[in-house]
Amino acid sequence: MSLLGTVGAAIKFGLGLHHLQVAGEYLYYYLPSVPGRSIQFTRSYQTIMKTLETIGTHSGTFHCDEVLGCAMLKLLFPNAKIVRSRDDAVLDKCDIVIDVGGVYDVEKYRFDHHQRGFEETASSLLPGKPWKIKLSSAGLVYCHFGKDILRCVVNIEDDKNLDKVFDKVYESFVQEIDGIDNGIPMCCETMKYSISTNLSSRVAQLNKGWNQKEFDETKAFEQAMSMVCDEFKERVRYYAEDWLPARCIVQSAIEKRFETDTSGEIIEFSQFCPWKAHYFDLEAEMDLKPTVKYAIFDGGDSWRVQAVPLDEKSFILRIPLLKEWQGLREAQIKDVDGAIFVHGTGFIGGNKTRDGALLMARKSLAAGTQ
Repeated sequence: MSLLGTVGAAIKFGLGLHHLQVAGEYLYYYLPSVPGRSIQFTRSYQTIMKTLETIGTHSGTFHCDEVLGCAMLKLLFPNAKIVRSRDDAVLDKCDIVIDVGGVYDVEKYRFDHHQRGFEETASSLLPGKPWKIKLSSAGLVYCHFGKDILRCVVNIEDDKNLDKVFDKVYESFVQEIDGIDNGIPMCCETMKYSISTNLSSRVAQLNKGWNQKEFDETKAFEQAMSMVCDEFKERVRYYAEDWLPARCIVQSAIEKRFETDTSGEIIEFSQFCPWKAHYFDLEAEMDLKPTVKYAIFDGGDSWRVQAVPLDEKSFILRIPLLKEWQGLREAQIKDVDGAIFVHGTGFIGGNKTRDGALLMARKSLAAGTQ
């Protein structure tokens, strides 16, 4: 029996093994998580990488979900060969099959989502996760293998930080591909415009044209996989190396908010960073009361004061900067020295000094809470 077959049998009969003894040797295994079972990940996949030789998917017109699924699996198993076919006899010989076959069976390494009755979401496979979009083959691969795929791209030792990046990559990258492949509209109303430059559209455009006489399907699929893999890795690195480090800055600002102002409703960042997503995540996690209304930070040549919106993506502000300042500049802004500008909506303003920016926040807060 192959290593995959031995491991599959171990799961089938409920053996909670961390390693298997095959041919007299202990071999560490790599397995996706199985919902409802306690199966551990390992980082030692050298043995199985030699065993997993083929990744199967369908031939013909390709879509972004299986292209991304194959690309992610190739990050884990770089020596594996992609086999594209609709012949069951060919696919049955593959070590893992995605997006074809009409079967979702983790024990058999079969990951299709087209069959009747399939309604799995990230929320159903990963209890506690909020996303309820039906999974495509990309989402299935990501839910089962995602954290170890991320470790192939970036070095994140802390499990909590890895979980944060895992969530962000699904929410902002993989989920879109799941939704598009399953034909789930972004909203219930009629669209005012369509987006034709998203990743799924760009993959679709690499398929054979209706009037194209010569076409190398294998080469086109490989081109699509390279494009998708590059974009996936770029997004992972951004969230791990740019987005995630900002969380420490935001958390520190929240913890010191009463030092910034006794109200606890103004925070100061030690340096500018993409703060909104982290702030709202931490606000809920820490159950902040009162909530923060303004953030001040050094903008380089001057200081900025920014009003906090109702949520990360809202344009509605909790308390805008003073109405009588909105749309004005410098000397037009009364009662504050060093003022540079206030945006017409009151969402941001500038001042020459930290104290001036803080005063602008305090005056706006006082007026807004009367």
